[in-house]
Amino acid sequence: MMTATNANGFQIISPGDGTIFAERSYASSRDLEKALAKAEQMQEPWRQVPLTERIAICGRAIDYFVDHADAWGEELTRMMGRPIRYTPNEIRGGMQERARSMMAMAPLVLQDIPVREMEGFQRFIRREPLGTILVLAPWNYPYLTSVNVILPALLAGNTVLLKHAEQTALCAERYLEAFQAAGLPDGVFQYLHLTHDQVAGIIANPAIDYIAFTGSVEGGKAIQAAAGQRFITAGLELGGKDPAYICADADWDYTVENVVDGAFFNSGQSCCAIERIYVQKEIYQDFVRDFVALTKRYLLGDPLDPATTLGPMVRIRNARQAQEQIAAAIRQGAHPHLKAGDFPDLPLPYLAPQVLTEVNHQMDIMWTESFAPVIGIMPVQDDEEAIRLMNDSPYGLTASIWTSNTERALIAGDRITTGTWFMNRCDYLDPELAWTGVRNSGKGCTLSKLGYEHLTRPKSFHLKIRTS
Repeated sequence: MMTATNANGFQIISPGDGTIFAERSYASSRDLEKALAKAEQMQEPWRQVPLTERIAICGRAIDYFVDHADAWGEELTRMMGRPIRYTPNEIRGGMQERARSMMAMAPLVLQDIPVREMEGFQRFIRREPLGTILVLAPWNYPYLTSVNVILPALLAGNTVLLKHAEQTALCAERYLEAFQAAGLPDGVFQYLHLTHDQVAGIIANPAIDYIAFTGSVEGGKAIQAAAGQRFITAGLELGGKDPAYICADADWDYTVENVVDGAFFNSGQSCCAIERIYVQKEIYQDFVRDFVALTKRYLLGDPLDPATTLGPMVRIRNARQAQEQIAAAIRQGAHPHLKAGDFPDLPLPYLAPQVLTEVNHQMDIMWTESFAPVIGIMPVQDDEEAIRLMNDSPYGLTASIWTSNTERALIAGDRITTGTWFMNRCDYLDPELAWTGVRNSGKGCTLSKLGYEHLTRPKSFHLKIRTS
């Protein structure tokens, strides 16, 4: 299942049943020109709106989202296949938490920055909005990923233009509906349905001042190349191959439950999902046994059924790629622990989870992003071996250790090349902390007070006070 495109528009094909859920047209050249002109026109008026009022408008928009969480959650299930028991919480839980956190910190973060007092001078640094922010949002967490930039960008005084992934294009329309209900001035936030060529063209337009992209490494390279033709910056969040290290002193039941969830929630289609696991040798066999047993308790089926805990993958081609990666690992000697009959035999893009052991780093399954309900598990002798293997990756988004020893976690975390280091947690974004990656996981930062630095520019005020 996927979006079906033609020269003029596209269809959203529901992964759950293969039906056409919605159809949309691409923006015309005239639509694009008008949107860019409107965004530029509204930059100065919006910037002059007091921060307290900007916060109030954004707060009302989030209230509107929460009020519509159930209906929009079901719509999200139909668009991308995540079970309906979870989708409303993307809005009611994570989206709301991040938005309200960024609103709460805005007055302190966006105030003028004082410097050392000097007689006869008034000096300070002011954070000014960049202008128009282009947000290129993905389908897998369409509200969570986009709110990371949209809300703080607006709070900082920028105008925003959103292009959403075609699979979840209606999410862009919901943003506009919420902002209109909240009283956001017309033109401060806009969305466009665009082709890849149109996206390249808009990046080259001098009306765009910053790009926030979440997606694939190849997509990130294309965005970086386009932005590099101008003196603008692109924030890139490009996914990962996130490792988990299970120590012998971990809280057993808690760890198994959360690591299984971290690997298979959203059918593994999360940039910060656990994609490879290293387990201390003395507990390895027991961990694999309990991990597999808990995995078998997932219910694969219709995402609109409230009992379903594992829905389809987003597209048939994505599921096939995962099957090919699993098959290649098995040909190289990996051992599969789940077999036919453990889950219903449903057509693609429904894909039963798979747990592989006897894996190594010569296999794609432990090296290349899977973005699917599949996991490889390896035994390790000690912390040194775990750290070496965790760092043996072209990615660096998140990594986790599962232990009762905080000092052990801090020592290991200091040596792991990653954007976020977890102890006894995974697959979560804390809005008070910087969300960032290294290596092929991208560059830039969203969330936390540091996220505002990427959406503003510093302007120094240096005033000499003459008294005569």
